[in-house]
Amino acid sequence: MTATKGRLLTTTVCAAAAILVSGCNSTGKAGGSSTKPAAETRTRSQAAVGAVATAEQAIRDGDLDRALAEFQRAIQNNPTLTPAHMGMGDIYRMRGDYARAEEKYARSAQIEPRNFDAQYYHGLMLHVLDRLTEAVQAYLRALSVKPNDFKANLNVATAYYQLDENTQALPYARRAVELDPEDGPSRFNLGAVYAALNRHGEAVREYQQAAELMPLNPPLLLNLGESLGRLERYEEMSNVLVQSLKLEQSPAAWERLGLAKFRMGKFDEARTSFESSLKLDPGYFPALNGFGVCRLNDWIRTDRTDQRAREAGLSALRRSLQANRDQPAILEIVSRYGR
Repeated sequence: MTATKGRLLTTTVCAAAAILVSGCNSTGKAGGSSTKPAAETRTRSQAAVGAVATAEQAIRDGDLDRALAEFQRAIQNNPTLTPAHMGMGDIYRMRGDYARAEEKYARSAQIEPRNFDAQYYHGLMLHVLDRLTEAVQAYLRALSVKPNDFKANLNVATAYYQLDENTQALPYARRAVELDPEDGPSRFNLGAVYAALNRHGEAVREYQQAAELMPLNPPLLLNLGESLGRLERYEEMSNVLVQSLKLEQSPAAWERLGLAKFRMGKFDEARTSFESSLKLDPGYFPALNGFGVCRLNDWIRTDRTDQRAREAGLSALRRSLQANRDQPAILEIVSRYGR
C-alpha cells in the first residue's frame, strides 16, 4: 500500500502543477488541455486501487477467477501497481502455475526492487522451475532488503547446495540455523552442506540435532549413516540404516548397510544386504559393486579355488560398468581379476 500511496501523491503533485500553469495562461483552452490528462490519470489510478480491493475481497470469498480478472483490470489502469502483479503471482503460485507466477513476481521486483516479498517469491518460483543460478540472485536481492529472513537464508543455501557451490552455501545455512535453532529441516540442510564439504563430524552433529527436532525420515537417516561411515563409525552406521529400513525399503539403504557390514568384517551379512538391494533394483550399480566385491572376496578366502564366486563377482562388476562407465576403481578390479 505504501507504493500505491507514493504513486497517488505523484499524480496529485502533477495535477497541482497543471493548475498553476493554466492559471498563468491567458486562454482557457490551454488550461483545459493541461488538466484533462491529470484528471484521467487520477480516475485510472482510483479505478486500479478499487479493482485491487475488489480482487482481495474475491480472494476472501474463494473466487480466484474473479480475483484474477480484477487484478488484470487494475493493471490495465495502472501497469506499475505492484499489489496487482503480486496478487496475480500469488494466485498462480497457489494453483501450481509456477511459470506465470514467476513472470508476475519478476515484474513486481522490477517495479519495486526493494520489495522483499517480490524478490523472495521471484526467487522461489525460479527455484521451483530449476533455474537455480537466477534463483540465487533473486534470493540475494531479497536478503539485501531483509538480511535476517529465515526462509531466504535457508533457500539460498539450498540453491547453492544444489549448484554444488557448497562454500557459498555454508554461511547462509549457518545463518538459517542461528535464526531458528529449533528448526529441524534447517539443521538437516546445514548437515548436508557440511557433508558435501567433507566435514562429516560437524555433519553428524547437525543430523543428530535434526533427528531430535523433526520426525525421522529415510533421507535424514541415509545422510547420517553416510557421514558416520566416512568417520569409520560402522556400528553406528549400521544401526542408523537398520532404522531407516524400518521406515522404508530402498536400494540405497540396503547398499549402505551392506557397506557397513563389510567394513565390520561381517561378509555374509554384507552380501545378503547387497542382494536385498538388488532385489529392489537389479540395475543399482553401487549394490552390484558391493555384491561383486563380496563374491571376489569369497573367492580369495578360498585360496582362489571357488571359481563360481569369482565369476559371479566379475559378472556383477561388469554389469555395474555397463550401467556407469565412469568407475575407474571398478574397471581396475575387473582388469586385474578378469584375466
